[in-house]
Amino acid sequence: MIHHLRGTLVEKKPTHAIVECGGVGYFVGIPASTFEALPEAGAACRVLTVFVVREDGHFLYGFATEGERETFVAATGVSGIGPKMALAMLSAMRPAELQTRIVEGDAAFLTSIPGIGKKTAERLIVELRDKMARLDVAAGGGTVADGAGQAARGDALAALEALGFARAVAERKMRLVLRAQPGLQSADELVRLALREAG
Repeated sequence: MIHHLRGTLVEKKPTHAIVECGGVGYFVGIPASTFEALPEAGAACRVLTVFVVREDGHFLYGFATEGERETFVAATGVSGIGPKMALAMLSAMRPAELQTRIVEGDAAFLTSIPGIGKKTAERLIVELRDKMARLDVAAGGGTVADGAGQAARGDALAALEALGFARAVAERKMRLVLRAQPGLQSADELVRLALREAG
């Protein structure tokens, strides 16, 4: 697997970028969110990647954040969702918003994404709800932070459940807090702020 590319950004368009590394130019499919995050052509850049091998060719997809990449990988794991549709999803909304809509089962909103009908939206919710609930994409990250951050989030989640909140509700409250304060590593503070969140 090609984990990332670090080199010079030769060209960027809303749907793709060309990154030159060691004299080789790599064509990388990207979502609109990554396009917005990339520097101007000619500047140095680093793009996280997913390499996809299919019968009709080999394709490289690039992302500005681990959260985007994790969301892309999760989405393409759903039957009927290919790379093009996964990129469309990330172009339509940020990973954190997409995560929230899926975890909360908002099929109606998901159908507003071009190419996603009611059945596809329902399949996304059924197959991804649990997986998306475990991802920490609010701050652009991938899976829940390691070390102190991971321990704090685990303790905070347990505390909220002990206070009577359903796991899905507790996770949603924590995501809202971490979206506003991504570096928070205190379980007590996380619980205190989560209790202030509505819903």
